[in-house]
Amino acid sequence: MSAEILLVFGILIVVIGVLVTEVMPLEVLAMLVLGVLAVTGLVSPTEALAGFSNPAVVTIWAVFILSGGLTRTGIANILGRNLLKVAGEGESRLILLVMFVAGGLSAFMNNVAVAALMLPVVMDICRKTGHPPSRMLMPLAYGSLLGGLTTMIGTPPNILVSEALRANDLTPFGLFDFTPVGIIVMVSGMLFITFVGIRLLPEKSAMADGEATGTGDVNLMLEQYHLEERLFRIHIPKDSPLVGHTLASSHLGSRLGLNVVGINRGRRSFLAPAASDEIMGDDELIVEGRLDRIQEMNNWGQLLTLSDLSRENILIEHGMKVAEIQLAAGSPWIGKTLSGLNFRNMFGLNVLELRRFERRIEYNVKSQQLRAGDVIVVHGPADKISELGQVEGIMAPVVLGLSDIHEDYALGRKVRILRVPNRSRLLGMSVSESRLGDALDVQVLSIIRESGEAIIPASDTIFEAGDMLVVSGMSDLIAVLLMQGLEAVFEKGTDGVNDISLLEDDKVGVLEVIVSPHSNLNDQTLDEINFREKFGLNVLAVWRKGRVIRTGLRDLQLQFGDALLLFGSWKKLAVLGREPDFVVLTETMQEPAREEKAKTALAIMAAVLLPVIFGWVPIYIAVVIGAACMVLTKCLTMDEAYRYIEWKAVFLIAGMLPLGVALDKTGAAAMVAENVITIMGPFGPYGVLFGLLSITFAATSIIPTAALVVLMVPIALQTSAGLGISPYPLMMGIAMAASSSFTSPISHPANVLVMGPGGYSFMDYVKLGLPLTLVILALLMIVIPVFWPMTV
Repeated sequence: MSAEILLVFGILIVVIGVLVTEVMPLEVLAMLVLGVLAVTGLVSPTEALAGFSNPAVVTIWAVFILSGGLTRTGIANILGRNLLKVAGEGESRLILLVMFVAGGLSAFMNNVAVAALMLPVVMDICRKTGHPPSRMLMPLAYGSLLGGLTTMIGTPPNILVSEALRANDLTPFGLFDFTPVGIIVMVSGMLFITFVGIRLLPEKSAMADGEATGTGDVNLMLEQYHLEERLFRIHIPKDSPLVGHTLASSHLGSRLGLNVVGINRGRRSFLAPAASDEIMGDDELIVEGRLDRIQEMNNWGQLLTLSDLSRENILIEHGMKVAEIQLAAGSPWIGKTLSGLNFRNMFGLNVLELRRFERRIEYNVKSQQLRAGDVIVVHGPADKISELGQVEGIMAPVVLGLSDIHEDYALGRKVRILRVPNRSRLLGMSVSESRLGDALDVQVLSIIRESGEAIIPASDTIFEAGDMLVVSGMSDLIAVLLMQGLEAVFEKGTDGVNDISLLEDDKVGVLEVIVSPHSNLNDQTLDEINFREKFGLNVLAVWRKGRVIRTGLRDLQLQFGDALLLFGSWKKLAVLGREPDFVVLTETMQEPAREEKAKTALAIMAAVLLPVIFGWVPIYIAVVIGAACMVLTKCLTMDEAYRYIEWKAVFLIAGMLPLGVALDKTGAAAMVAENVITIMGPFGPYGVLFGLLSITFAATSIIPTAALVVLMVPIALQTSAGLGISPYPLMMGIAMAASSSFTSPISHPANVLVMGPGGYSFMDYVKLGLPLTLVILALLMIVIPVFWPMTV
């Protein structure tokens, strides 16, 4: 085994490991692979970059734009509205028709786009017929995948294997060469799902007949998210410090984790109140939150008492100082955050505020990216401040006097001194266990022991009786909470909210949305995108990969396929429906499609396909012209065209194609092919076909389909050459198997998309996907040799 083969196998192992674990973005992986292959000389620089101009890659991104044109012109909406008229309300007939419509569209559209487009249509059908979404949505996803098998442009693997044949001086597959095998597999798979597989699906969240809004039974929707036990009433006493505060300024959400979903005031009820609404005495708030968290905070009541010590000099007593430190131009801290530097634990100092060009930053200081010239105001022991002056890139600290602290910074007025009494439940508890900072957004600057020693507390510092806490960031509301308890702020009712359908009327309601496949919000938090402020909607819960997330939602990084349960006014929900980052699960709430352009979009698709069928124009030229025509005729805008391109897939394929070239050039593919022949060769060509199909089917559950095809193609070509058999059945089989991603939710984005609305768990996909995969494997072994003989 040569050094080159060892090197390419090493790169391949790392690539597969990253593809499976997703420890880095796949686009980044693709670019790194491309670069490493060129630097190591396994491929030439020109070959490394050739993937971006490869006809298969060009075809794929142009097909995404064509698919976007069909999506924005409402082709699926038109078909969906007529679906019930044809199918009636019988479950089996409905499921079969949903799959056939999805499959028919997927033959010429991106299957993820088809699933996203059909999802609200199918949800509306479920509401009108009372069928559970869990019985309809997985068939929808699988139907879109099966439909993609029937044409060359139906799925990227088909395009890739066709281009691989052309690149190896073989006749490529034509547009409809996949159709005979694909149609048989599609029809058989759909019949299996309808009459056998449907029995393996859960029956969850059956929907009742919807109101005019089309929302269905809100009780059942909230039951899926397990919110019944989290809804309760609280009463606001007339002397509560909350009276006169707006919901935003009360910080009930950010500090107590409570979502106020309604206010009962006298005989009137206000659902989905605005953040600017004021709280009044005797109000009854309907809130959603964690009872154990509230009880925990209630236990702090009267556990801290206000010390009678003067706070005028407290910041500079007991050996403590306040100082300014400035970042020099070449500081290694530039571009980093204080949180990332682990500043407090590393240097034993508090950060009071950050000054940047005369602008003072007091909130979220730890998450600010530091810049040259930034001035950090720190507090702590004098010796620690002196040591900080020795750090590279930090100018000498400037210690502040008492007048500077009070007049310039007004820091002293923001500090309170609290004493831990002997009966306090804080005794024996660490600072991190108390959660004072996390829950109430206060900072314990220092702890003064009974001995007079002052310390900067670490997360594991234990509270002792008689401790005095020097605390900053405390509002009057928090002072009341810490010293009197929640009873002084509000009274929790003895009963919960039994009839949660009260959360819905003609003005407000509950609705599910999905993070769109075309969203730009991946890895951003709701707090970072200002979701509450921008849309005026409450996020009650998130369904992600089979589990419900109901806490820490503000800081939860969004992912494609997340289902968000929203509460708010119908008008604001309708506004959200026009956002391309979300798919609202009812057609009436979506942005109106350009249905007047539907005939134009269909005419463009026909104009693209006909020249390809007759062999007048290569497909990669036809689809590029068609994509341009979609924009020129205003079936979609250029911004929408960019959004509909799955750039992750484009970069992944373009970056992985050189790895396939390296496998071929170094002889690594030939070596793998020899082992395949050695193991499966005694069983003949059919045994080799079965082996390659089995490997591809197994790998497609954990490796993106496009990357898998790029890796399998050189092995299949070398195997066919070694056995002296036709490469076409092997290539056809790899394309079909790679696109049959049924056995897990993560194996294909279409599966992820329906997971939340359907309430599916990981095992639900295995229960139906595994037997369906075995059926298709058996079918391919029978059908492929009939249409594509094994002999040359």
